Amino acid sequence: MSGTVRVGIAGAGSIALGSAALLADLGHDPMVWSPSGAGTEDLHHGVTAEGALELRFTPRIAATAEDLVRENDVVMIALPAYGHKSVMDAIAPHVRDGQHVIVSSHASMGALYLMRLLEARGVSAPITAWGTTVVTGRRQDGSVVRVNTVRSRVDLCTVPDTRSDCALAICQRLFGDRFQPRAGLLAISLSNLNPQNHLGIALGNITRMERGEVWSQGQNVTPKVGRLLEKLDLERLAIAEALGLSVKTIFEHFHLSFHVPVSTISEMNQQMHAQGNGGTGPATADSRYVTEDVPYGLQLTAVLGRLVDRPAILHEAGIAIFSAMYDRDFANENELLSALSLERYSLTDLQEAARTGLLR
Repeated sequence: MSGTVRVGIAGAGSIALGSAALLADLGHDPMVWSPSGAGTEDLHHGVTAEGALELRFTPRIAATAEDLVRENDVVMIALPAYGHKSVMDAIAPHVRDGQHVIVSSHASMGALYLMRLLEARGVSAPITAWGTTVVTGRRQDGSVVRVNTVRSRVDLCTVPDTRSDCALAICQRLFGDRFQPRAGLLAISLSNLNPQNHLGIALGNITRMERGEVWSQGQNVTPKVGRLLEKLDLERLAIAEALGLSVKTIFEHFHLSFHVPVSTISEMNQQMHAQGNGGTGPATADSRYVTEDVPYGLQLTAVLGRLVDRPAILHEAGIAIFSAMYDRDFANENELLSALSLERYSLTDLQEAARTGLLR
């Protein structure tokens, strides 16, 4: 795949528009699709990217999932995880043999669900799972997206793993040399630090979120919040070690994502704040930091911890505390895990599926 690549992005929020801006900046041709239609209403006359990227571009707009898949070389899923299953259901009937699908970022073994849908049609297409997003930022009013940072390293894997080299080359062609291959979907699942980090940040700042305050996220990763993030990270690393997987630490994550020297997590966030890329925290309790990351991020880590006898006690406590705060049962809100029925499979089954994409 050479020259300008047509990339269809399912989503029209912060990450979708930030990713589209990066693609346009690198000479590619993005199209965006809002499943509800509301997200693209203001985009027909162009999008302005500010911050780490400064440009004005006009993405193509897809009216339907079929249009998105048909008119592009690559399809990218870039919306909160609670929307992944419905989007996968919408695009799966239209994906072509060999058409590359990227999930940014991958959650709750969703690639296995999409692969199941494609297999039912007799379609073979590589699915690449990213451990995090290539950009961070916030969509502003109207057609403006503020890009806080473009990450220098993003973990990825592809199922089936026999297509890994080709898929890596496509990702590099689209977004540059910033990808670190990992060994399968379990490694990618444990490479996504957003859920654990957002747990600590939201727990420490929930009243700011409820009151709709404007607050610096980096500045408010205070020493005690930072220490909680570090302890949560130790649980994730212990699960990865039990699975024989290599994943980055939280210190490497902040260093590579936000370009600050390695120190304590609180001190690294204070550096980010001082440099102006510490980001703004959520101004609502109805934030994906909770409604996405608790059921679709923390819950999978908790499940894996039980499977390998490395219980993620702080993760489990976070799920329970937020469920109490929100009067919801977050542990049972994960549509992907429910559809996959992971409890029916052994750890060996999961490890095999993490390479092949097929859960049998």
